[in-house]
Amino acid sequence: DGDLIIGGIFSFRTGQDYFTDTFFNFREFKFAQTMIFAVNQINKSPEMLPGVTLGYKIYDNCGTMDILRAALALVSGLQEDPGDVGCPDTEAVRVILGHSGSSPTIAFSQIVGRFHIPVISHFATCACLSNRREHPTFFRTIPSDYYQSKALAKLVRHFGWTWIGAVAVDNEYGSDGIAAFIQAAEDYGVCVEYSEAFSSSDPPHVVQRITETIKQSTSKVIVAFMSHREIKILTSELHKQNITGLQWIGSDAWITDPSLADGEGHSVLLGSLGFTVPKAKIPGLEEHLRQLHPSQFPNSQFVKDFWEEAFDCSLNDTVNSERRPCSGIESLQTVESQFTDVSELRFTNNVYKSVFAVAHALDILQSLHRVNFTTVNGQRVYFDRNGDSPARYELVNLQITTRGIMEGETVGIYDASFPDDQQFIMNNISVVWANGLLEAPVSECSKKCLPGTYKLLQKGKPICCHDCIPCPAGEITNLTSLQCFKCPPEFWSNNQRDSCVPKPVEFLSYSEILGMVLAMCSLLGIFLTTIAMLIFFTHKETPIVRANNSELSFLLLVSLTLCFLCSLTFIGRPTEWSCMLRHTAFGMTFVLCIACVLGKTMVVLIAFRATRPGSNVMKWFGAAQQRLSVLAFTLIQVLICLLWLTTSPPFPFMNFVLFEDRIVLQCDLGSAIGFYAVLGYIGFLAVLCFVLAFLARKLPDNFNEAKFITFSMLIFTSVWITFIPAYVSSPGKLSDAVEIFAILASAYGVLFCIFLPKCWIILFRPEQNTKKHI
Repeated sequence: DGDLIIGGIFSFRTGQDYFTDTFFNFREFKFAQTMIFAVNQINKSPEMLPGVTLGYKIYDNCGTMDILRAALALVSGLQEDPGDVGCPDTEAVRVILGHSGSSPTIAFSQIVGRFHIPVISHFATCACLSNRREHPTFFRTIPSDYYQSKALAKLVRHFGWTWIGAVAVDNEYGSDGIAAFIQAAEDYGVCVEYSEAFSSSDPPHVVQRITETIKQSTSKVIVAFMSHREIKILTSELHKQNITGLQWIGSDAWITDPSLADGEGHSVLLGSLGFTVPKAKIPGLEEHLRQLHPSQFPNSQFVKDFWEEAFDCSLNDTVNSERRPCSGIESLQTVESQFTDVSELRFTNNVYKSVFAVAHALDILQSLHRVNFTTVNGQRVYFDRNGDSPARYELVNLQITTRGIMEGETVGIYDASFPDDQQFIMNNISVVWANGLLEAPVSECSKKCLPGTYKLLQKGKPICCHDCIPCPAGEITNLTSLQCFKCPPEFWSNNQRDSCVPKPVEFLSYSEILGMVLAMCSLLGIFLTTIAMLIFFTHKETPIVRANNSELSFLLLVSLTLCFLCSLTFIGRPTEWSCMLRHTAFGMTFVLCIACVLGKTMVVLIAFRATRPGSNVMKWFGAAQQRLSVLAFTLIQVLICLLWLTTSPPFPFMNFVLFEDRIVLQCDLGSAIGFYAVLGYIGFLAVLCFVLAFLARKLPDNFNEAKFITFSMLIFTSVWITFIPAYVSSPGKLSDAVEIFAILASAYGVLFCIFLPKCWIILFRPEQNTKKHI
């Protein structure tokens, strides 16, 4: 009795249809006794509600209908006092504490809310109860499942589990909790292989079907949103079928329930992880619990049931009782049981806080929304605008303790008030894993793709199921990237496709075989030209040398030497100077060479015309005119090259387009017009020389040079005509090799065709090197 009555609804007996008989729930009975203890403390405190006493009405229930009946009984307890019409009697409840389950609380909270009577739950965690439109007067001293679902998702992500199963109780608590978890888990890239639900009232074949689903699955982690009743049913069936090695992730409704240690499937749950409310100490509660005796509540059937269950005796005098009669000396002072154990008070502390929250609200004559206080054990109590308490959990791990029973050991914490990346913190305490593993089990649909590969989703399966495909050439993945990305232009992927390495720079060098062969051919050409020059110099007074215009011959040999030398500028790393030199030097030396050949051809033609009677042609094309003609032809090419160099000169550049896996270092022509002008001018002189030499090929004389010039120009023009398509179609450094080959081929053609026959006669046919023979 009291001036103000607080209602309480608890489930002292729990039934499991199809599986076990009804059993007495010691934890629920402890909740009720904690409510009585808190009321007694408040009534004894001179600071809380002075002059006003609190009373309580506590109802048991054995099902949803009993819960609703209890709630209606508490609400309808308003009786009119005949002496004061209109004033309520003291039996009217000001608030209802309970229930431990979300589904029953949802049912009566909507009804009680119509009467504007607050409901405070210590255990109902369904996020749906935060809906102020449907539950306007609901409060709770336990965090909403909204936060627990996020915490469980972060737990799964922390251990790298991306492929999991989910089971839930078939009611609002289970469906809402598991749905919120799946949504949060998907945000972290976690996939759910299956999601099943059942209730303790379902027939056995439902549980057997779910067991078969678990057995056939490939995931090794199961998240279970259910109460201790359902988890015991499921693990018992799994134990019967010897299905082990599963890592269980539990909700707060069962993870610390002491009754799990008694079931036959408790070994299946060893190593389970789950979040639950923080444990606390309540001074004086143990003494209160141990002082309980049936004589204190002679009319309470609940206390009688508890006493008989605790001591396995009967308080009834009937001879038909299956238990022995109680002796009357039974006492809780020396008994160790779940009821008297206060070493880990978690949800019991929530009941304690609920009673004090009511007292504080009544003390300040305000609503529960304004309550903000700290309990004697140092815990702060307040409610947000949805009636929810602050979300703070302990991560517990089911281990075999020193007492030899399975209990929850705290291995981490979760606090939603911290920044997002600091909310989940693991302690240094070692975790016991399922099936005796020494480290966290692996649960993934597909192996994590190694660097160098990318994920290719498997058709018709969740995003966690994929194949690992090697990245294409030129692309990589590393530890931080999920998709292949291209290397920068200067880099290329290595063979493992996990890092970008600098591309090799390619150019025609002296260190490779092609470069060495071309350089040797160039040096050989210089050597042979020098030999020819020495032969001509040592025999400069002989008729064959004098008859072939020795001055132009020596100048031609010098130009050929320069031609062979300029081919070497195309070998080696291109630089700014080498790029400008190679094309301009090639253009000017070849024009000098062709100009000399052209001069020799014109001399032959004019010489035979001069033999006609009365001809004075030779005076117009003497030695001075020959020098001037060679100089004039060469100067034109020099001007073309100078114009090219001043407007848009050649320059070195890195060609990234030609090959994907390497860089070709080339000389860009700068102005293509300049390059083709140089080539065109050389071609023009070569064709002119060829035509003149062709006209003079049948002139009489043993030393008619025109036919040799014709052959040399034929080779020259043939080489450069084929050079253009070959140059354009040759990739990279091969284009430089083609140009070197054209230079060497044309230079060798002039050298061999013009000078080889003369040197042969000088060295091996001296009898033909006479004026008479000429």
